[in-house]
Amino acid sequence: MLVSPAPLHYLSFVTTSASLDDLLQKVWDGARISQAEALRLYSLPLEELAALADRRRQLARAAAHDGRGNQIVTYIVDRNVNYTNVCNVYCKFCAFYRTEKDADSYVISLDEMDKKIEETLALGGTQILMQGGHHPSLNKQWYLDLLAHIKTKFPQVNIHGFSPSEFVHFREVFGEPLQKIISDFKSAGLGSIPGGGGEILVDRVRERISPLKAMSDDWLEVMDVAHRLGLKSSATMMFGHVENIEDRIEHLERIRAQQDKSKGFTAFICWTFQAEHTKLRAPTVGATEYLRTQALARIYLDNIPSIQSSWVTQGQEIGQIALKYGANDLGSIMIEENVVSQAGTTFRMGVEDMRRLISDLGYEPHQRDNWYNLLN
Repeated sequence: MLVSPAPLHYLSFVTTSASLDDLLQKVWDGARISQAEALRLYSLPLEELAALADRRRQLARAAAHDGRGNQIVTYIVDRNVNYTNVCNVYCKFCAFYRTEKDADSYVISLDEMDKKIEETLALGGTQILMQGGHHPSLNKQWYLDLLAHIKTKFPQVNIHGFSPSEFVHFREVFGEPLQKIISDFKSAGLGSIPGGGGEILVDRVRERISPLKAMSDDWLEVMDVAHRLGLKSSATMMFGHVENIEDRIEHLERIRAQQDKSKGFTAFICWTFQAEHTKLRAPTVGATEYLRTQALARIYLDNIPSIQSSWVTQGQEIGQIALKYGANDLGSIMIEENVVSQAGTTFRMGVEDMRRLISDLGYEPHQRDNWYNLLN
């Protein structure tokens, strides 16, 4: 049974080791930890790790200096629009992709896009999260026309689109450098970049689960270029497959180092591998491992202000509990979600559900935009 984290004065930390006591105090004080220290923290009792993560959440909120206190938990109203399911990288963990020859392959039309955005606006949405497969035949102008069409017709909507692996794909297909592609996409209407395709930023792992996809340095290069061009992004991790704990910590280290350099990540989101209908044969992990990993991420990523709970893969109950394990954001209501659901996970939630889950824990629910500006 999962339990809520204990306050500091209840933590025994069950140890006679002065060095571990020093490490725990270091975390409590908000200091940066090393990879070796992160590995040591990972073996703490779950409720103790949770208390440390919750402490770091409070410190992160205090550092925001927005005068709103550390009891705020945010959410966003947006829609995940997959503009195509055609993809030529055939990731073993994905059940969504199709080839151009498959009968159920598609490329979205402008009319379909307009309808999805109009529905999103009617529900109070402010953003579309637009991602697709790595389509081998769509040219650059198709993407620029799509972006310009959306931005002209719906100027109030932020386009949070195209993961780093898609941009690496664009570089190969268009034959242009990343800086030019991302700059042109930004000029056409792109507002920010999602962190999809991160999986585990360790090439040994990536070569096993998605050998044709962008490798770790490529993923980070896209983020570096985007941040230098003024585009913010999120960072992600999909775990619980063929990686080990050290790989997860290496992933966190690479994200933290990039944030030190370019300061463009607004949030971090992690979720567990969903195995149904995929080709990847790997043991999946449950809610306890998810909460432990998220808590460690909050402690390790001391330079990323927000951590999102992944209720889309974990369900509402664990998504709510995750707010006590370092998360300060419940993510999106997900008006539409196609990728994770193809792998067998179909949780759904509305705005009232979001606000109730947040309020029931004693927090203040607030809708936000992509840059974590509060909208109410």
